[in-house]
Amino acid sequence: MHVVLAKPRGFCAGVRRAIEIVERALERDSNPVFVRHEIVHNRHVVDRLRAKGATFVKELSEVPDGAVTIFSAHGVSRSVENEARARGLPVVDATCPLVAKVHLQARRYTRAGRVVVLIGHAGHPEVEGTLGQIEGQVHLVSTVEDVAALPLSEKTPIAHVTQTTLSVDDTREIIAALNARFADPIGPQLSDICYATQNRQNAVRDLARVSDLLIVVGAANSSNSNRLREIGTDTGIPSYLIDDGDGLDPAWLHGATTIGLAAGASAPDDLIDGVIAAIGQWRAVSVSELDGVEETLEFNLPPMVRPRASTASAIA
Repeated sequence: MHVVLAKPRGFCAGVRRAIEIVERALERDSNPVFVRHEIVHNRHVVDRLRAKGATFVKELSEVPDGAVTIFSAHGVSRSVENEARARGLPVVDATCPLVAKVHLQARRYTRAGRVVVLIGHAGHPEVEGTLGQIEGQVHLVSTVEDVAALPLSEKTPIAHVTQTTLSVDDTREIIAALNARFADPIGPQLSDICYATQNRQNAVRDLARVSDLLIVVGAANSSNSNRLREIGTDTGIPSYLIDDGDGLDPAWLHGATTIGLAAGASAPDDLIDGVIAAIGQWRAVSVSELDGVEETLEFNLPPMVRPRASTASAIA
C-alpha cells in the first residue's frame, strides 16, 4: 500500500496564528482565558487548548467581567465587538487577516453606494460574522439559482465578496451569473481569494490523478475539509472525510494500491500521522509526498500576545 500526501495540507497561516494567540494568552495571563466559539473547526485542537486552560463559550454573556476574551479565526459581527467593548472585556482578536480583509472590502463597497452580495454558506460562523460587519444592504447567495432570485433590479450597482473557505473554482459560476445579470458588478481581484483554500483544492485534484482512494483528514463541520472530499468524489474515486485514524474503515482499503491523503486547513499534522499509522495496521505502507506549493506566508500576532523583548534585547 502506497500513501501519497497532498502538498500543501493541514494548517494554513490563519489557523496557526489563531491557535498561537490562544496559547500565548494562556501563557501570559494568570486570569482565565475565554474563547468565543471554536477557535478553528477541529475538535482535537479545541480539546488540546481546553486541556491547557482555555474555556470555550457560545456567547459573550458566558464570559465573566474582566476575563481575557478571544474571538475565533472565523471573525465576529460588529454587534459582538460592540458588546465586548461596552463590557470593557480585554479582547484579543484571532480573526484570520484574510477574513478581516473581506470585512474591509465589504464596508468599502457599502460606502461607495453598492449593494453587497456575499457568496457563502448560510449558518457558517464566518458568514454570520461578515454579514454582521456590513452596515448597508447585503444579500447572501450560495448558488446560481440564488443569484436569479435576488430581489434587485439589473441596474442595481452591486459588489460581491466571498467566504474565504470557498475557492476561485467554487465561486466561478456564481460570479459569472452575477456578471450576466447586473449591469455594473464589481468584486475583488482573484489575488484576494484565500490562497490556502485554492492551494489545497488544487493539491487534491493532483492527488486524485494518482490515487485509487482519497482520505481527507478534517472535521465534519469544516467547510474547506468537506469541499476537499467533494472534489475527490467529483473526480470519480472513493473519497472519505475522517476526524482521525480512528475513523478509518479497513473495508475502504480493499482493492486499493495507492491512497491519496489530504487534510483540511484546521487539521494538525499528528492527525495525518495517525491515519498513516492506522492504515499500517492493515497493510504494509510506504509514504511519499506529491510535488506542490510551498506555503511560507505568516501573519503577525496582535500586540497583546506578541513575545516580549528580552532584557538583553531591550538593553541593546
